[in-house]
Amino acid sequence: MFSLFRTFLYGRSYNWTKVRKEHLRKNNECFVCRRQMDLDVHHIVPVHVDPSRELDPSNLVTLCGKYCHFIFGHLMDWKSWNENIVKDAIMFREKIQARPKKGEE
Repeated sequence: MFSLFRTFLYGRSYNWTKVRKEHLRKNNECFVCRRQMDLDVHHIVPVHVDPSRELDPSNLVTLCGKYCHFIFGHLMDWKSWNENIVKDAIMFREKIQARPKKGEE
């Protein structure tokens, strides 16, 4: 019953909660920074742009809610989205892994 209310109130599919939970089970770290807490599921192509892709696993990426969802997923504006989120995330993750650290010269 609550799922029907949620669908009406938020415009989400009846199955969104189940798909989200399964995605986080399989992808349990931020795609950018590898954080494992405070995770969000981000739609690569937003639901308002293409509602048919809301439940499509290939349209989902895990991002941490602390920083990466806002910065990388929405380019620091919740009204926007990053069409290149996957490519940008991979590039930035590589930069994080290769960053210089004090004492490792």
